[in-house]
Amino acid sequence: METSTPRPAGPARPAQPGDSDAEPVWTGLPRDLLRMRRLLLVVWLVPLAVAVGVLLWIFAGPVWAAFAAVPLALVVWGWPMLGRNWRSWRYAERADDLLISRGVLWREETIVPYGRMQLVEVTSGPVERHFGLASVQLHTAAAATDARIPGLIPEEAERLRDRLTELGEARSAGL
Repeated sequence: METSTPRPAGPARPAQPGDSDAEPVWTGLPRDLLRMRRLLLVVWLVPLAVAVGVLLWIFAGPVWAAFAAVPLALVVWGWPMLGRNWRSWRYAERADDLLISRGVLWREETIVPYGRMQLVEVTSGPVERHFGLASVQLHTAAAATDARIPGLIPEEAERLRDRLTELGEARSAGL
């Protein structure tokens, strides 16, 4: 269950360095990530539906071939669910930490203090590279607090990596 504190009326103001009361400026993920995930859904489930339908038609008869509709139903159900999931992902850079928010039914918000970051990686698999995407993986001392931001444009992923590394080094200097 998510709790919220009442906010004063008026427009939200962007976060300024050293300002803890400001509303964070959230950044969503690129639309190419949604396109990639939907394409993968179709590429895996449509051929599966065809194969199941053909094999059941040959070996069990046409009545059983109707079970090929199950993977197709997953495509129809998964298409809008992927959109909802994509819209739920966002991140915000604040003065002292990085916020990552995701989830449709169960909202999850991860707060990673810059001083706790040990390693920031940018990764991109072959499918992500084809769509011009990269992911940022944040590693901290506690494995449970590791965080990931998927599907960023490579330039944004590199900018974020460099900024987080710079802020992490500055914040951890006093440790």
